[in-house]
Amino acid sequence: MNIILLRKDDFIHNSTKALIEDDRFVHILRVIKPNVGQSLKVGLLGESCGYGIVESINSKRVIINVVLNEQAPNRHPFDIVLALPRPKMLRRILRTIAEYGVDNLHLINSARVEKSYWQSPLLQQEKIHDALMAGMERSKDTIMTNVWLHQRFRPFIEDELAQICGDRSCWITDMSATRSAVDIDITSKPSIVIIGPEGGFVPFEIELAISTIAQPINLGGRTLSVDTAVTTVLAQALPKKQD
Repeated sequence: MNIILLRKDDFIHNSTKALIEDDRFVHILRVIKPNVGQSLKVGLLGESCGYGIVESINSKRVIINVVLNEQAPNRHPFDIVLALPRPKMLRRILRTIAEYGVDNLHLINSARVEKSYWQSPLLQQEKIHDALMAGMERSKDTIMTNVWLHQRFRPFIEDELAQICGDRSCWITDMSATRSAVDIDITSKPSIVIIGPEGGFVPFEIELAISTIAQPINLGGRTLSVDTAVTTVLAQALPKKQD
């Protein structure tokens, strides 16, 4: 946990003082082990970052005086459309998405996505929230990724994808594509990148996406797992550092 993420209801009577007594406090007490007067890196969910000076601490709670004087880190230029991965991989991918600062993640269906994946408890809003928070705490971010669920592939591609893209480029990963992400520099402007399931999209899905708006690209000559493909795509472009 590289930042303590605060909620508005942590603050005492609309003051600048925040009281923490949940799992965040346990981390502060056992890992950071601060003294009174010590400064902690903090951020307010959905808003700014800054620091908090420890005013008091005991075995049950800590009170910090908060100063929010920094902007949240810049966002990643890509939004991701991802065929729903296996549940055991999903939490790790959500954390990665949050670490990179992706604004929007669209989880979609595909012919190679098992129907049972959509019943996973990890798709509950609370579980998604927790996974994203873990990534934000690691990357010192305060802005949470929006996660959208689309259980029907064709309606999403035909009715929603073009609107989601707007004037942004749209790329779909395809092992058989003749152009690679490196060759055509997909980082030149904000983009939507569509990533398939294990084994990739079936030909019909590729053809439908291309006929709608997408352009095919490959990620190199090796077959990648979904989580590696996500990281590979996001590493093509990184958020700019704050001035």
